[in-house]
Amino acid sequence: MTALVGARKVLELLRLTQAAVFDLDGVLTDGSLLITESGEELRRMDVRDGYAMQVAQQYGLRIYVISGGHSSGVEKRLLRLGISGIRMNVPDKKEALRLVAASEGLDLSTTLYMGDDLLDAEALRICGIPCCPADAVEQIRQLCVYVASRPGGHGCVREVLEKVLTLQGRWAAP
Repeated sequence: MTALVGARKVLELLRLTQAAVFDLDGVLTDGSLLITESGEELRRMDVRDGYAMQVAQQYGLRIYVISGGHSSGVEKRLLRLGISGIRMNVPDKKEALRLVAASEGLDLSTTLYMGDDLLDAEALRICGIPCCPADAVEQIRQLCVYVASRPGGHGCVREVLEKVLTLQGRWAAP
């Protein structure tokens, strides 16, 4: 899709963003799992992504997370960041996105969705602003109007949120 959408159109779409929905594994995390001896799964998240999500919410951008997996540790972190729109153990991300939009009054045409793998494809197809990290699988990259220069779990969320808020005139250094 990126080849079909010019750079100006991409910037205009990002500027119109009213809500941002992020996948967990491969977007907010780098997709790696550390497995402890007791079987607990540990994920790595970028602190700068968390900061950008907090700033975005302070400026009125609505932030949500939809994940096929579950991590109580990640859920606790997201809640500490002020993100209450968390949906985990989601079998159908497209349907979850539709339900979030309906229950929260979101306009999907101004909703950014960032995913990295095939399970995100249908959600990317129904949102107005499909985005992905640099290391997303090729089929997903082709669906997106914005491909971050940073990989999942390494600042791709910060990158896209900073770009959105900058285009909206709302990102400023303290």
